[in-house]
Amino acid sequence: MAAAARVDGHDKVIATAQQIVKSLATSKHAAEDMIRILSGFDNRLSTMNDLFPSTDSGCNSPIAEGSDHREEALAGDPRLDDAEEVIRRWEISNSLIWEASTEEACEYLDAVDELVSLLESEPCSEDLRSRAEICLQISMARLEDEFRHLMVRNTVPLDADVLRSSIRRISGSFACGADETIEDFEGSADEEQQQEASPEERGGSSISDCRKIDLVLPEAVCDLKEIADRMVLAGYGREICQVYSSIRRDVLDEYLLILGYERMSIEEVQRIEWQTLNEKMKTWIQAMKIMVRVLLTEEKNLCEQIFASSVDLQEECFTNAAKGCIMQLLNFGDAISICQRSAEKLFRTLDMYEALDDVIPVFHSLISGDAHNLVCSEAEEIKKMLADAVRGIFMDFANAVQKEASRKPVQGGEIHPLSRYVMNYVKLLVDYSSSLNVLLDNEDFPEEGKGDDCTEEMTPLGRHLLLLLSYLETNLEQKSKNYEDGGLQFIFLMNNILYIVQKIKDSELLKFVGDDWVRKRRGQVRQHATSYLRASWTKVLSYLKDDGLGGSGSFNSSLKIVIKERFKSFNLGFEELYRNQTAWKVSDPQLREELRISISEKIIPAYRAFFGRFGSQLEGGRNVAKYVKYTPEELENYLSDFFEGLPGPLNHPKRKLNSHYSLSYQRSPICR
Repeated sequence: MAAAARVDGHDKVIATAQQIVKSLATSKHAAEDMIRILSGFDNRLSTMNDLFPSTDSGCNSPIAEGSDHREEALAGDPRLDDAEEVIRRWEISNSLIWEASTEEACEYLDAVDELVSLLESEPCSEDLRSRAEICLQISMARLEDEFRHLMVRNTVPLDADVLRSSIRRISGSFACGADETIEDFEGSADEEQQQEASPEERGGSSISDCRKIDLVLPEAVCDLKEIADRMVLAGYGREICQVYSSIRRDVLDEYLLILGYERMSIEEVQRIEWQTLNEKMKTWIQAMKIMVRVLLTEEKNLCEQIFASSVDLQEECFTNAAKGCIMQLLNFGDAISICQRSAEKLFRTLDMYEALDDVIPVFHSLISGDAHNLVCSEAEEIKKMLADAVRGIFMDFANAVQKEASRKPVQGGEIHPLSRYVMNYVKLLVDYSSSLNVLLDNEDFPEEGKGDDCTEEMTPLGRHLLLLLSYLETNLEQKSKNYEDGGLQFIFLMNNILYIVQKIKDSELLKFVGDDWVRKRRGQVRQHATSYLRASWTKVLSYLKDDGLGGSGSFNSSLKIVIKERFKSFNLGFEELYRNQTAWKVSDPQLREELRISISEKIIPAYRAFFGRFGSQLEGGRNVAKYVKYTPEELENYLSDFFEGLPGPLNHPKRKLNSHYSLSYQRSPICR
């Protein structure tokens, strides 16, 4: 029973297919096409060829007998016959036309042109039209395959290193600024050890200066255009657009990988550690610039060349191919804009802001239609969010400087890590002055920042820099109080204020804060120097006063005791200062020398007068060397050790005394 049912079903299928062919086919060619199509579904239907006997007269229709109209139709059209012969010859071939020869490709395109022309001509019988349409469908499928193979085979592979080096050679637009690592407050490296990127290295020349990059071999573009022209003319523009977009979308995604960019979710971006994220941000900046200003610009040119016959298809193909990689890049920018803020992210976020600001005009010129609103509005919104992030990070940084509360004194009153950190940081801000002046223009400015140094003529960045520096100065003033020694407090302040002044004078920061600000801080350094002398040397100098010691006549024993005590107290005071202040460090050589000279001008004349007047009164007595230890010249030489930051065991004058002086008379060194 089952076998009988299968036979009965088979007969019904054959009978139905025969009826379809007889009803629709008006020529043998059309019938053969129908049989071929049906055979693709079931090979049992191929036996229907027997229904259509061949004729010696070249008659093409098996059902035209007895009809004058049918006989006229069977006469055919030589152009259609020739075109059909070319199309069918390649239909049964597994070879690619454009791999055969140029002549074969031209012949095939001519055949397609004939079919299109015949279908567009006014008198055209139904049988001719049917044959032409079926033949055209076959040719369109073939051209679609040929287009796909040509596009894939002739896509130029991109090497990331070659691409970057060729672009860097012609334009610095893709170098990233602020490559320096900003360390934490306590461990910031000195700026002299950092490699700062100049504005030229960060960019400036137009990317349009970069040489043209071929995405598809030029010799293939012409062939692709010829195929696209025929398919558009035949009404198959949508199909060829889908093929193009699918291929190029995958290629552009691959370009992103070649440039080192990998898709990341918002959650992944927020979890990643800073060192890795920093590299990801650098890669994004480069990928965004290269992708938009070079690769997508060339992609647009490629679309315009291949689909020159249809502006609508140019836009549709480019949008469909490019939108995916653009949104990938924008999504990363979105993730960064909502990341947790921290000071070290400021410069890389600024780089991303500037990169996006740079390519948004290119988006406007490249993308049109509905996609234009989607992409450009998304890019503008992310740019705004990055701008908000920059402003937030900057103000958070200023507040962190104001509130940084480390209390451990720096050894020897040297430059505090906070000073190094902040000045390294603000020096990098200069390279972003154009962007920061825009971003900080409407930012609410704290009232405490509107001091005497701030003027209406200053730029927004200049006003915020003064605010930041005022926070730093206030903090340093507080940190100076961590030193118990009053003199060391002023050494610390001198070191740090002068360091700040020098960093400003030696950079573009000067034009933002102004000469008056620098002059006032130099005045502060002089005031602190005076305060240092008073705090450190007033007591020692008091021992050299002659009040209460009488005239120059003979001295009684009680007066000599007083003189001995004065010498002894001076020696002890000087030795204590020597032990302490040779370990103190004044970093700037000129300030160090000026302080030594100031000390010498106060101490040496007073000691010389006291030594000359009273030293001789002790000669001949017992243990004179115990009290009169130093000549004025020796004291002056000892002063050359001050502020050198000498290690504890070495800052002992015995070393200097033994190595530099050979004294014939017995005298105890300082701190014997």
